[in-house]
Amino acid sequence: MTVPDDMPEVNDRLSARAAASGADEERGRCRVLIVDDDVSVRAMLRLALSAEGFDVIEASNGLRLIGSLQVDHPDLVLLDADIGWISCFDLCRSIKQSSDLSDIAVILLSASCAESDVRRGMDAGADDYFVKPLDLDVLVRRIDALTLPSSE
Repeated sequence: MTVPDDMPEVNDRLSARAAASGADEERGRCRVLIVDDDVSVRAMLRLALSAEGFDVIEASNGLRLIGSLQVDHPDLVLLDADIGWISCFDLCRSIKQSSDLSDIAVILLSASCAESDVRRGMDAGADDYFVKPLDLDVLVRRIDALTLPSSE
């Protein structure tokens, strides 16, 4: 899959990274669910995370997220803060309060860097909160920290 034409520099960078690094076997077992209503953002994240060796699933809205949680059993959800008809904070809170889903890590993605939004996300149970535009290297390291077994 490629990044849409309006983001060629991202596509070039990610393709080069994938060719140079190869996929990490440990990450290949990690399922990341991307929930964003913007197809371009989903495509960019899918390409970036797949190049890093993650198993990537996509959902375009909160309703599809709910179905995917039951069917695909992701290890981590990247949840866009502005997905439409339902609050990302309510969705995050529901995931974290469910005995069947509470072990799924949730990272909120938002264009807002307002302290009140960050606080609402963390209060809802999010494991982290990233402001767009995303630093993909930092995001990948954080996903690793939340999903890879610790070597204690």
